[in-house]
Formats: sequence, C-alpha cells, structure tokens
Amino acid sequence: MTSAPVLPSRSHHNGLKTTMLFGVLFGVLLGIGALIAGGTGQPRWIWIFAGLGLLSTAISFWNSDKIAIASMRAQPVTEEQAPAMYRIVRELSERAGQPMPRLYVSPTEAPNAFATGRSPKKAAVCCTVGILRILDERELRGVLGHELMHVYNRDILTSSVAAAVAGVITSVAQFLLIFGGGGRGREGGGNPLAAIGALVGLILAPFAASLIQLAISRTREYDADHDGAALTGDPLALASALRKLESGVAARPMQPTQQLENVSHLMIANPFRGGGVAKLFATHPPMADRIARLESQAGAQGGMYRY
Repeated sequence: MTSAPVLPSRSHHNGLKTTMLFGVLFGVLLGIGALIAGGTGQPRWIWIFAGLGLLSTAISFWNSDKIAIASMRAQPVTEEQAPAMYRIVRELSERAGQPMPRLYVSPTEAPNAFATGRSPKKAAVCCTVGILRILDERELRGVLGHELMHVYNRDILTSSVAAAVAGVITSVAQFLLIFGGGGRGREGGGNPLAAIGALVGLILAPFAASLIQLAISRTREYDADHDGAALTGDPLALASALRKLESGVAARPMQPTQQLENVSHLMIANPFRGGGVAKLFATHPPMADRIARLESQAGAQGGMYRY
C-alpha cells in the first residue's frame, strides 16, 4: 500500500508576503519614473519604468532556471553519474507527492547547492562538485530536502523575479546618475528641487530594492530549513551540513562576478566571503541562527527523528 504524500503543513503566508513585497518593489521602480518625469516634465518615464519592471519579471519567469544553470556552468547528470543524488531526490520527491526534478552538477569546488525553476514540473536541483565531496549521504539528504522545499514553497520564482526587478532598479539608477537624466525642466531650464529629489531617489532606490530582496530571501531560507528538515525527518543532518558548508565556503569562496551575484540568493549558503557591514546586506541569514533553529526543531521532536 502506497503511503500518502507528506509535506509540512506549516503555513508561511508566502503569497500574501510576496504580494506585499512586490508591491513595494514595483513602487520603488515607479517612484524613480515619477521623479524623472517630474524633473524632465515628460510623463512617459513612468510608463517606461513600469514596462521595464514587467519585462524583467517576464524574462525571469520564463528563464530563471536556464539563467541559474548557465551561470554555474552546470551540466545535467545521469543516475549512473550521481547515484546518491538521484536516490535521495527520488525518495523525497515521492514522499512529497511531487514530480522528479532535473539534476545538475556544477564543476566548481566551492561547496554549495541550489534549486531553480518556476514550478515543481519545471524544477532543477544543482549541487557543486565541492559539496558532493564534503558531505556524507545523510547530510546531503538534508541539503536536498531544503532545496526541494524551496521548489514546493514556490520560493524560487519569487526570489528570482525580485532579484530581476531589483537589478533593473539598480542598473537604471546607475545609468541616470552617470548620464544626469533628472535636472532639466520642460523649457530646458534647471530645476534644483527636482534634481535634488531625483538624486536622492536614485541613491536610495537601489538600497531599498536590496533590502526588499534581502527580506524575501532570508525569510525563505529559514522556512526552507524548517520544512526541509520536516520532509527528511532529520533536522540535525541539515544542521551538520550547514556547519560543513560554513567552513567550506570560508575556505573556497566564489568570486562575486555579476553572473554569480544574480543567482547567489538561490544557493543554500552565501557563496561569497563577507564580514562586518557586508553581513547586514547578505541574502542569507547567519549560519549560527539557522543551526540553532534546526537544533531547537530536533529537540522539540525528541532529537533526530524519522517518519
């Protein structure tokens, strides 16, 4: 007799939170357009910025998996090439009553893993060569459970689109600051108040976009830790994996290229070296906090537990 699918029943209200955060994110984007429209006397800028937001969202919706896989130079693997990975993902997918995702391995030695795709049917899970070297099978199971829950909670699409819109805001702000788009009125005369307002808005807009993207990503990491541990029935396995990843990433950090920065929020561990003020703007919560939550989760269920 086949057992019923098991998925964590805890509600994170992701739909409501995502709608609110995207509302603020698009508000920032339209705010830039309004500031430039006021400074130039040309209302079309509002529509231009609205169009940019919609275009970036559409591109990210349809291509988030391809972009992430290409950025990590990942290649699809067969069951013969990665038997443990296939075995674990098949078991957890069946347990959750979800389709089997595509599996990839990235050639980088930096230990990390991520999931991508706009839905469970279009999902892909990728491990780096580095993470496969340092984790045992139990720890790898904890990591893959975390990544699958990102897919099942629809986190991948949300964070990818947020990153895309935030990137548009930052790029447009940098372009306008360089080329000075906001200081002339309709007759060509200077408008100091509009210029100052536009300058302040263009400086703060990327900051606001980054904070919103950070809020989306950090919350979802905690949720995926909890739900992934519930799916595997072994929160201490994920806690052990996170400890190894913390030291592994510190020893082999990735170089923060533009391509990798665009997908770093998808990874289970922050792939870049960071300290001091950089920690405040990291897309991932501190490892110590994540490990402590997992240990508390295990304690509430009587230690390491299995269904």
